[in-house]
Amino acid sequence: MVTVIRPKGTEAPGFLLYGQVLTPAGLIGQGVIAVSGQLIRYAGEAAGLPEACARWPIAEDAPGALYIPGFVDVHVHGGAGHDFMYSGREALDTITRFHASQGTTAMLATTMTAAKADIDRVLQEVADYRSAPMPYAQLAGVHLEGPFISPRWPGAQNPEHIVPANAAWLEAWEALYPGMIRQVTLAPEGEHALEAISWLRKAGITAALGHTNATFEEVTAAADAGLNQAVHMFNAMTPLHHRKPGAAGAVLYDERIRAEIIADGIHVHPAAVAITARLKRGQLLLITDAMSAAGLADGDYAIGDLPVTVRGGVATLKDNPDALAGSTLTMIRGFRYLIAEAGLTLEEASRAASLTPAASLGMDHLIGSLEAGKRGDILRLDGEFNLRDVWIGGRRMELNM
Repeated sequence: MVTVIRPKGTEAPGFLLYGQVLTPAGLIGQGVIAVSGQLIRYAGEAAGLPEACARWPIAEDAPGALYIPGFVDVHVHGGAGHDFMYSGREALDTITRFHASQGTTAMLATTMTAAKADIDRVLQEVADYRSAPMPYAQLAGVHLEGPFISPRWPGAQNPEHIVPANAAWLEAWEALYPGMIRQVTLAPEGEHALEAISWLRKAGITAALGHTNATFEEVTAAADAGLNQAVHMFNAMTPLHHRKPGAAGAVLYDERIRAEIIADGIHVHPAAVAITARLKRGQLLLITDAMSAAGLADGDYAIGDLPVTVRGGVATLKDNPDALAGSTLTMIRGFRYLIAEAGLTLEEASRAASLTPAASLGMDHLIGSLEAGKRGDILRLDGEFNLRDVWIGGRRMELNM
């Protein structure tokens, strides 16, 4: 559970956080962050704190603390017992509250391959939710994962609802909900896919490959049309082979394509995570792909309209135990995995968890790093990278995890 409380001293123009501060310029050992209203006013060396902020009250003064930007999860289906496909206001509060407690400060409500009427409903529910102040992790918009995917690689998507790419649907959704769809996952080799990719990129929407049977050459052609991201790297796509590089090989090779990774030790071997990170420097996005069971015990759940069994924290389709069905991962766990198991530096892991996904949303001017003028989305970690505090838009959250 997460409860919004006011930071100490918020009667003043702002407040200060002292400790180690990770900025785009690097890690500052004796740093300070000055927050006023929803925005960061200063983040840097304590000795350089502007005089105008010097008398603000200190909310935290912990020399051993580490402050990093809030996590941005562009691929997440639910959590705490709820799924974005069945998402009234109470469910959206529950999902965003849970993920806020795990360090996520902004996220995309990710849909499943479903009937158009069901996708219409989710878009309306998310639009309604975003029309009022959001108390927890901020829903930056919607990620449509399908229904324009390959029936050869459905994964945990219901093949009954797979249809060819439809730019007319996309155009109509954009007209009804301007700027809300931030990412669309499709199979780039499919019928009308290149047309859809071109439309998406002209509209400023991330066009991502996923659940795809594409060849290396087909992915390259899609990148020529504007394809610029790949979802859950290595999963539900043609694999890398030395004579047939496939979709995975194309993503690793092509600098135009960013790569999502599920860093849970289940979906991708840590060596493959490390290889991807090396080849996609600055283009790696940590995601959870979390489903409704995230934060809960093992048992029977669902992802979209498909039954799921969770055992030992591993989610698989009930009717096909070999098929992974999303994850129970959280961003803080994935962040620690990138450092401890895949060998990324603190700076690299933070970029993958915050700035690169913010850039994929076209929101890196607002979120994703600790800089003056950006939203006060801040995490405080201890020396072992355990999450201790979360601020979203300058509001401190009380964590009960």
